[in-house]
Amino acid sequence: MADTMTAAEYQEMINGGNKDIKNNKFKNSPQKTDDGYFASKKELNQWEILKLQRKAGLITGLMKQVTFDLAGVEYRADFVYYDVQSKEWVVEDCKGFRTPEYKNKKKLMLNLLNIKIKES
Repeated sequence: MADTMTAAEYQEMINGGNKDIKNNKFKNSPQKTDDGYFASKKELNQWEILKLQRKAGLITGLMKQVTFDLAGVEYRADFVYYDVQSKEWVVEDCKGFRTPEYKNKKKLMLNLLNIKIKES
C-alpha cells in the first residue's frame, strides 16, 4: 500500500467526509446548518445575530446571498435587510480579508448603485 493519497481523498479527510464543504484559501471554516451554507463561522454568527434582530422587530426582509449585477460584474452580498430604525436597506458582507476583487466590487456598488456595503 502506498503512502500517498489523491486530492479528493485529502479533501474528504479534512472535511470529515462532508463533500459539500470545500477547503478555503482564506483558512475560514465553512459551515452547513439547517439555514443553509455559510462560508465561515463569522458569517454564521452574524446570521444568528440578524435572526435575533429580526425576531425583535429591529430588521425585516432578511435575505442571504443576494446577487447584484454591476455592469456585467457579479457581486454576491452575504446579507440584505431593512433596518427599521434608520428606514434604510442594508447590504452587509462578513469580511475577514478584503481582496482586491472585493474592493473593486465595493467601489462599483457605491458608484453604480449608490449602495455602501456594511462590513461586519
